[in-house]
Amino acid sequence: MRAFFRIAFVLSAIWLLAHPSASQAHAIIVSSSPAAGATVSGDTVAIRLHFNSRIDHARSKLTLLAPNGASRVLTPASDAPADELNADAKLLPAGAWHLRWQVLSVDGHITRGDIPFTVR
Repeated sequence: MRAFFRIAFVLSAIWLLAHPSASQAHAIIVSSSPAAGATVSGDTVAIRLHFNSRIDHARSKLTLLAPNGASRVLTPASDAPADELNADAKLLPAGAWHLRWQVLSVDGHITRGDIPFTVR
């Protein structure tokens, strides 16, 4: 039985070395600003999302949902690093906001999420 596990381990290691992108199938947020649940001051918020892998900026999306339910599409910065999605949200009134993001990683997988934050 131990021989079986050794062979399985060696074959798995060889496969991962031959296909390094297989271990990073999705772009996952490493850090965000604002952070989930954060309270920010002022009416301009710098949006900075850092991912664990490169993303396709042209096919990625940022949408803000206002306290009243209205949505606002943000234009991602074209000069952001390959693993970041950045934008500036201006003229945000006080209240509970949600940042919806969707990215396409360079390996073709789409990931999305929601980051709630409050403007005071």
